[in-house]
Amino acid sequence: MGPVGRQPLCKPNMNAKTEQSEFRFDGLKWLVVALLVGAGVAGNVVFADQSLLYRVIALLVLAIVAIAVAMQTEKGAALWSLMQGARTEIRKVVWPGHQETLQTTAIVLALVVVMALILWGLDSLLSLIVANIIG
Repeated sequence: MGPVGRQPLCKPNMNAKTEQSEFRFDGLKWLVVALLVGAGVAGNVVFADQSLLYRVIALLVLAIVAIAVAMQTEKGAALWSLMQGARTEIRKVVWPGHQETLQTTAIVLALVVVMALILWGLDSLLSLIVANIIG
């Protein structure tokens, strides 16, 4: 018997088994996505003489179905989770008000003018020095 009160070093992870069975057919799902995209491209070429509106509607439907299938994969679920996290973070951003935006813009413009004058002065000075050296 092992020491009392110690946890085993390796616990079975039931969550990993669930995830493994959930994303079991990822390769097949990506193949379906590729076939849907290929069907959209081929259909657009084959039905080039049809109305543009009908082709766009068909492509949108195929794109929605392809995205829905892709979201059922492990990478699609990870992308969805990332997008939800990004949305949450965007909500936390404190956007500047009108006055702060105007002040920041004025500061940037002033610094651009100052840097332009400095560079113009350096360029003029160096041109003068080179002209005196060359003759």
